Amino acid sequence: MNDAGTVRRLLTTPATWAVVGLSQNQERAAYGVARFVRDHLGMTIVPVNLRGEDTLGETGYKTLADVPGPVDVVDCFVNSRRVGEVVDDAIAEKERLGITAVWLQLGVIDEQAAERAKAAGLEVVMDTCPAIEAPRLGL
Repeated sequence: MNDAGTVRRLLTTPATWAVVGLSQNQERAAYGVARFVRDHLGMTIVPVNLRGEDTLGETGYKTLADVPGPVDVVDCFVNSRRVGEVVDDAIAEKERLGITAVWLQLGVIDEQAAERAKAAGLEVVMDTCPAIEAPRLGL
């Protein structure tokens, strides 16, 4: 399902990742994975959450439309029922923010949203996690 070259490139190319669903709640997977993406992979992270909370020392925003940019990857930590809306937001903000890819986290699956993203020219990774893929790829 996921192209290994795309996964490797996304994990090794310096980029800004908007992490949708990242809040100050340290118990949530988004918190630990965002810290891994920032500290281990060297990416810049932008928290996007319903309250617009600052997280991990980074300014938070309520929606992708609120992010001043740029954003390369939209990392989706929302459930499968809501991810289509986030993908549609990424498509709508693609040109303004410079979005090139959407990453749907482990357990987040929406084939129709993935097809919409691909049709809009975005790369798609679905149902996996950077913290799983990076060690698997020896990163």
